[in-house]
Amino acid sequence: MKMKDIWIVLGVIIIVGAVFTGIKFQKVKKESAKRMEFYLNQVETFDTTFGKMSYIDAGDGEAIISCHGICGGFDQAYDSLGERIDTYRIIAPSRFGYTGTDMPVQATIEDQAKAYVELLDHLKIDRAYILATSAGGTSAIEFALKYPERTKGLILFCSAYPQFETPEKEISYAGPPAFLCNDFMMWFFSPLFQPLMGMDAETIKMIMPFGDKKAGIVYDAKVTNTDMHNNPQQYDLRNLKVPVLILHAKDDKLSPCDLVEKWSREIPNCDAILFESGGHLMEGNSERIDEELDHFITK
Repeated sequence: MKMKDIWIVLGVIIIVGAVFTGIKFQKVKKESAKRMEFYLNQVETFDTTFGKMSYIDAGDGEAIISCHGICGGFDQAYDSLGERIDTYRIIAPSRFGYTGTDMPVQATIEDQAKAYVELLDHLKIDRAYILATSAGGTSAIEFALKYPERTKGLILFCSAYPQFETPEKEISYAGPPAFLCNDFMMWFFSPLFQPLMGMDAETIKMIMPFGDKKAGIVYDAKVTNTDMHNNPQQYDLRNLKVPVLILHAKDDKLSPCDLVEKWSREIPNCDAILFESGGHLMEGNSERIDEELDHFITK
């Protein structure tokens, strides 16, 4: 085969591959957009001291603020407990910089906790439980430490945790690089979710679209995920004055369970449920999670 023919064959292969990739990407993008319609039909917005905040308020019963993780938004906050709206009132806000919520200039974790207080005031709720998922742990822990009079209990649901001691080396960024924070790039690299994070590649459908999340993701990577690591003394869980429920999987690749086990022995008034498997999303444990959540709230 002549060199010219080889280049023609390679060109055809590249074009076919690009077309196939584009078709697959557009299919996932449409599925994700369709999924978001459900949440957008329920979302509400109000003005806080720090700008606009969007949230979903659904269900009846004890109020639970659900704090989503990185790459989330009110949709993921809702998904954490959405199947329990027959039992609980789920308040699912987008944190700073995520879908429908402004990104304040030089925002602090204390600001985010204060925004939760303003959300409770807006909804005329005196006290609520607060549930922390992954990176949502930083602001939820800050809320429980700073506002125990507004906190009925803290639920650490595959949450991030502070270091047990001040680390010798600080970190300055912990999250996806800014250039990856768009639909195509995150979808393209989603096959790496399993080996790197223990999550199925299909999880990308619950994360997209990324269009209005980039500011929040970068903020989490620069501030949320680093502050609790670099300044653990500000998030000392031994100072909590509210009941605590820990739900965590031992094979979580993003939030190591050895640190969770250490804290579970130090936190006062704490119930810790550690699952043998399930990964960061604690898959396969929903029935036990519901049982433990109900027991924690009703005891």
